[in-house]
Amino acid sequence: MTTFTTTQVGSWPRSKRMLRALRDRRTGAMTREAFEAVAEEEIRRTVRLQEGAGLDVLVDGEHRRDNFYSFITDKVEGTRLMSLAEMLDEMEDKSGFEEMLTTLDVPASAIRNPTCIGRLSRREPLAVDDLRFMRTLTDKPVKITLPGPYLLTRSMWVWAYTGKVYASQREMGDDVVRLLREELLELAAEGCEFVQFDEPVLTEVVMSGECGRRTFM
Repeated sequence: MTTFTTTQVGSWPRSKRMLRALRDRRTGAMTREAFEAVAEEEIRRTVRLQEGAGLDVLVDGEHRRDNFYSFITDKVEGTRLMSLAEMLDEMEDKSGFEEMLTTLDVPASAIRNPTCIGRLSRREPLAVDDLRFMRTLTDKPVKITLPGPYLLTRSMWVWAYTGKVYASQREMGDDVVRLLREELLELAAEGCEFVQFDEPVLTEVVMSGECGRRTFM
């Protein structure tokens, strides 16, 4: 009989308690320590469910993350989490930006984007601590998920802010690649078996060729 390795994409459905903790942490109504206690309990539950289902490579469910890439503002110098509503007046193509918001069919205040406002560098590891905690919960291989460099370079560049510190999007992209490489090497040194770089926006390149269009995921 042929067998194959099973895993999960990365993110996990959030409980009401976890959603409330994420909101309270974002608004400052919850300390980081209290938030971590809730998140760790949810991660333990997620690991138990994966082990019970017989998955081979486990994930932590990304419970600590506001979304799959905006969390980097907590870890990376030179970034600021901004709602799309805050950024509206600073967009290079305002009409195209408004069209994108209409297509998304969600309030502009509901989507928060990590925007580059200074030189980029890791303030702390992006996911090494997540790996270490997972090691205390399971002996199975662990997969760490990270936002990919293409997505970050496209979404974090806003000329009105980023252009003050980087001469071009490519120059900023070089720093994005550097900090992700630093994270990858640190994860490898910790013995991480699998690292997944999420690049959903690449579907636009493959399917439509719209490489230059403003993107917020």
